[in-house]
This record gives sequence, structure tokens and C-alpha cells, in this order.
Amino acid sequence: MLLGRLLRRALDVYTLLDIRTYLAPLPLPQPDWSLLKEQVDGRLFQSTPYADPCFSQSIDSPECVSIQTSYVEEETRAHHPSAYIQTQWEACQATSEQCLLDHNAPDIMHPELKRCAHGSIPSYFINIQKPADVVAAFNFSKTTKAPLVIKNTGHDYKGRSSAPSSLALWMTFDPEFMPEGCSSTRPGMTVGAGVQWGEAYKFAEEHNFTIVGGADKTVGVAGGWLQGGGHSALSNTMGLGVDRVLQFKIVTPDGQYRIANECQNEDLFFALRGGGGGTFGVVMEASILTSPPVTLQVAILKFSPNTTVTQELWSVMANNGLKWASDGWGGFSMADVLILANPRLSKGEAAESLSDLIDFGDRLRLAGVVGFKLILTEFPSWGAFFDAFTRDHVATVGSSLALASRLVSKSNFATLEKRNELVSALVAANAATPGLIILMTAPSSVPSSGMTSVTEAWRSSLYHVTVIAPWNWNTTKAEKKSRYGHVSASIDNLRRITPDAAYLNEADVYEPNHQVAFWGTHYPELLRIKQKYDPDHLLDCWHCVGWNPKSQRFSCYL
Repeated sequence: MLLGRLLRRALDVYTLLDIRTYLAPLPLPQPDWSLLKEQVDGRLFQSTPYADPCFSQSIDSPECVSIQTSYVEEETRAHHPSAYIQTQWEACQATSEQCLLDHNAPDIMHPELKRCAHGSIPSYFINIQKPADVVAAFNFSKTTKAPLVIKNTGHDYKGRSSAPSSLALWMTFDPEFMPEGCSSTRPGMTVGAGVQWGEAYKFAEEHNFTIVGGADKTVGVAGGWLQGGGHSALSNTMGLGVDRVLQFKIVTPDGQYRIANECQNEDLFFALRGGGGGTFGVVMEASILTSPPVTLQVAILKFSPNTTVTQELWSVMANNGLKWASDGWGGFSMADVLILANPRLSKGEAAESLSDLIDFGDRLRLAGVVGFKLILTEFPSWGAFFDAFTRDHVATVGSSLALASRLVSKSNFATLEKRNELVSALVAANAATPGLIILMTAPSSVPSSGMTSVTEAWRSSLYHVTVIAPWNWNTTKAEKKSRYGHVSASIDNLRRITPDAAYLNEADVYEPNHQVAFWGTHYPELLRIKQKYDPDHLLDCWHCVGWNPKSQRFSCYL
């Protein structure tokens, strides 16, 4: 999800007393952990909350200052086992036990910040380096009933990579990964678990090829993004992440290290291509399809916030939605910006395709709309565009938020009446929860192979729309519940006029009818595959295939 960078306020720092209470979780009997530590070559560690140094040490200690300085930096959080991009998944929302700072001013220790509780972060984590580590963890969980979670970079809007009193399998990475071709006709790049898109894009640029990936540089390549579907501004013409994965190497909960592709363990390959992360096993590496380099035609339209102009912009987008998708455009829009990218068209063809947008821009310029700017430009590669784009648009980091989403069908663009209805719904949702994002990232020009498990609705959609409702560290339990209710009510504006479909990685935490919304008709087959490879149900996560909603691991949800 893309939002503007957080602005940090410079405020005075003052000293607090009584802030050094650290509540550690109750560990399992020590002999159990000692044996596991030996089995994983000493790479088992006890977790401490990310912000703990600001409670257990002086607030002017180097350790605390380092946390305060990096509190809203995604790269720092993505490389820390106890840090999450959205901080409510470090906290126990049900009990308000947490160890959080004020993300608006992390250098201020408010008087209310009197203790650091463990919240919902795992009690222990293993720094996974080889398949045998995962096998040891599965055996340990089967024997002790310790719940397991799989954590990559902490980009999870639904809390599936944290759980109280759990053991985390932390998927770190080796930046010196090497590509390998899957065949002479389907070249691929192999990445280990924990490799992030920023690193993968850099490698692709250096070796002159294109890969389709996430819009945030610290999202993991082989983790939940890929296993949940994986959308991109290139997906309209080049497919979802699951369309482009060639092979997984995975440790399944029955203790086996398997290769899953179109030729072996085909059912597992199907499940991993959209069934969701943290469910069918621990992916150690993935091979993804590479394509020749592409030149991108890019259009950027910006203006100062103006509700009337927003509605006009979204009307232009809706009226051209089917045409632009057919022409190869993908991109993103918020209330005051539109960014489009196209790997198919020449500069002249792009201008012709966007003639209605250019005419709209001329009207805004003549009307003297404040902050108006329309740029038509060209980037030599996806990597060059990504680097420029991410300077101004990154995921919201270091704060808590509720999120909900909806896939918007091509049928919503079929008639003028339908398009007007859609624009009214978008405007209403943005008014209810400011910050709505329209992501033109559906694979609308890429037919299904019949071998992926994402909802079929992805293929018949043009938009993936998200809404958010944020809160700060001192928000009450009742107010948090209210925020979740707000985003659900907001996305109801779209639920009422669209098919029952949502992207599972960026969905309402309390998505109604989630089995259908996330997987369409595929859920029964996914459940069968889950039971085949995880007969003891060692892996479980919120709204995942086969989940047990009564499990204690979900006790921190509201």
C-alpha cells in the first residue's frame, strides 16, 4: 500500500521516571528451548520488543536514540525480528499491552509511556538458515504445542506473522543471491527467503532484465506477497506474482523438503500460488520468471487537495478504464494524484491513448487549479521508474492502522450509469476514510492459466481499492474497534456494487465471507491440500486456509 511519507515533528525531549518495567513472556521449560537451540546451531533467540531500549535504558542512551531515529524507517524495521511495519501487530490489542512510541514524535517519551509489555510479538525466534532449521521447529511445535509463525520483513496488514507466546521462524537473507534459469525458453531468477524487492530490482537492473514485483522496496520477494497473489503496476500486461513464479523449494509441516512446480508436487505448487503465506509450509527459495527490459511511458497528474477536481479525475479514469487497461496502462491514484505506467506503447501512442487525460489537464491549467502539474515522460526501465517513484511514495511505517480493500470488476465500467455509480462510491469511501488508493494492478490483460489459487475475480477486475483508518500508540481499545468498523463501513460503499472479492494480503481484518472473497471457488481444494501437507495443523494464521478461530494465538485480536 502506498502513502505519502510521514512528517515528523521536532519536539522537546523531557525525562521520565518509572518507565523501565519490562514484562517478559512466560517461557516454556528451559530444557525444551535448550535442545531446540542446539538443533538449530545456536540460532534461537529470546525476543524483546523493538522499542524496549527506550524503557529499559536511559532515553538518551545510544540504543534508545537509535530506536527513536529509525522508528518510522521501513528498512530498519524490516531487518529486525521483533519489529513490524504496522505496530498494532507488536501490541496485544485486546489487553492494550504494548511497547510502542508515538510515531508522530518518537523522540518524546510521554508521561503515559510507563512500561514496556511484550504484546503480541513472538517469545522466541529462530534465524532460519537451512531446511533442517525448519524441520527442527516443526518437530518442536508438534511435541510442545508451541504455536509457530513465519516472519519475513513484517509487511503484514493482518497480523499473520506475530502471535503471543509463539516461536517465530525469521526468514533472513543473503544479499549475494545468484539467478538460475529454469529452462532455455523460460529464464528465471532464484531468490532465497528474505530477499526484498529493492535488492531484487537492483540485481535485475544490473543484469538487464525485468521482474514483476511489489511497490515497496522492503517487501519480501518469496514471502506473503508472492504466496498471496502479488500485484504490481506491471500486472495488467505481465501478470500477478503467482503467474510468474516457476518453482518453490519448501519445507512442509510434515517435515519434508520439497520442490513444487508444474512437474512435481503440482497440488502444492497450486496452493502456493495464491493460497497465502504461513499456511502450507516454509518457503526457502523461489524461482520467478524474468522478461526482457521494458521502456515505460509514464504520466503523472498532481494538484492540491480539491474534492471537486478529485471527482472529475476519477470520472476521467472510470470513463477510460476499459480502454486504458486494453492499451496496457497500470498505476495508482489517490485524491490528489494519478500515476500511470505503460510498458507497451511508444511515446506517441501513449499521448494518443491518454488524450482525455491530457484534455482534462488542459482544463485544469486554464482554470488555474492550485498545485496542478501534468507530466508525460519516459523511463528506460522498470527499475528506474521504481527508484523515482519510491522517493515520494512508501508504505506507512511505524504506526497502527485498520485497512480494508475491494476488487472492482470490469462490469462496473460497462455503462455510464455504472461508472457514475463507481465514482460516487469511491468519493464516498474517501470522504469516510481519507487516504483511499486506487491501484490499477489487476491482471486484466493476462488470462488465467488455471494453475493459480487466487480468486478468479482478479482476472475480471480493473481496480484494487484500499482504505485505511490510522491510530496512535495511546488509542483506547474501544477506539481501535471503532477504526476497524470505520474501514469496513467505508469499503461497504464498494462492497454494495461489486462482486464478493478482495485481495487477501490487504483485506479487512474482519472481512465477511473471507473464504469466497479471497479464493472464490478454490477454497475446498486449498483446504484439502492444507490437510495433506499439514495433518497436525502446525501452521495457523488469521483468516488463512483451515484456520482455527478459537486458537489462543489469536487472543490479541479484538
